[in-house]
Amino acid sequence: MANKTKVLLVDDHAVVREGYRRLLEGTPDIAVVAEARNGEEAYRFFCDHAPDVVVMDITLPGIGGIEVARRILTREPTARILMFSMHEDVVFSSRALQTGARGYVTKASAPEVLVEAVRLVAAGKLFISHDMAQELAVQMLPGHENPLQGLSPREFEVFRLLVAGHAIGEIAKILSLSYKTVANHQWNIRQKLDVSNTAQVVRMAMTHGLLSPDHPAAETVANGG
Repeated sequence: MANKTKVLLVDDHAVVREGYRRLLEGTPDIAVVAEARNGEEAYRFFCDHAPDVVVMDITLPGIGGIEVARRILTREPTARILMFSMHEDVVFSSRALQTGARGYVTKASAPEVLVEAVRLVAAGKLFISHDMAQELAVQMLPGHENPLQGLSPREFEVFRLLVAGHAIGEIAKILSLSYKTVANHQWNIRQKLDVSNTAQVVRMAMTHGLLSPDHPAAETVANGG
């Protein structure tokens, strides 16, 4: 264990965690020291186990992966966090990197890509899977600006929770903020995105691939709700 890279694995699906744990521990130089199913556990287990690398899904129940990363890095600025996600929209990868994550891998990547990413991030290097590197490059071209990039990290987290169907009071509890603060963030989000109601916020999320078509919120909008 002393010569192995210690990994904290964070995903809310037990089957996914099992698959990635077997993949990582199938290598001679990586050991999964803890598994977390949500953001609160992820932060607590990071404090308890001091892993070399945190491999964390962005979309988690409660506080999302980007907010967890922010909290971890506030506590330990040298923490090495590798995000992995089903989301291939560049807004997620750019947000993760802006927060301080050292890597981003999509779940569509080949298994060996995650292993390589863990090793490189553990060595202090930056890793972005090839598909996301291309998307990030395209995002830099004129005419490809994404309005979601204009949201602050906190506004993006509130946006994500609004899209997930949480009310302002629920978001306040999840993020440990006052109701007024969250309401102010919601107002700023609507101003920046030029939308006037929650349905338009959901449509914006659908447009940029942040919400799957089979999500209840998406179905409600599609049905004119």
